[in-house]
Amino acid sequence: MAGMFELFNDEDSGFRFSITAPDGTVMAVSRSFPDKQSAVAGIRDVREYAGMGHITDRCPAPSTDTAAGPVPSPDHRTRAAAPGRPGTRPTHSLTRPRAPAITTAA
Repeated sequence: MAGMFELFNDEDSGFRFSITAPDGTVMAVSRSFPDKQSAVAGIRDVREYAGMGHITDRCPAPSTDTAAGPVPSPDHRTRAAAPGRPGTRPTHSLTRPRAPAITTAA
């Protein structure tokens, strides 16, 4: 079963959406959008970009304190950063089908 995007009004009368896992856990909440059409466009963008997103680790380096235990070796699939963009990997050309359009009730 797939997760779900839920569109709702926030306390400032803006529009937001949340991404909810199949078990009901809220995984992410969007920024506020000025209107429903913009929020739906935001959902479309997340659906398009999330599958191709790269992970950028911005966490501080682990402590060298040996009491914390051994530090796992880096993942062999990790690549060097792209030139001029610290912490990112080079992009790859991928062809993905576009997600179906999101429809809203009138």
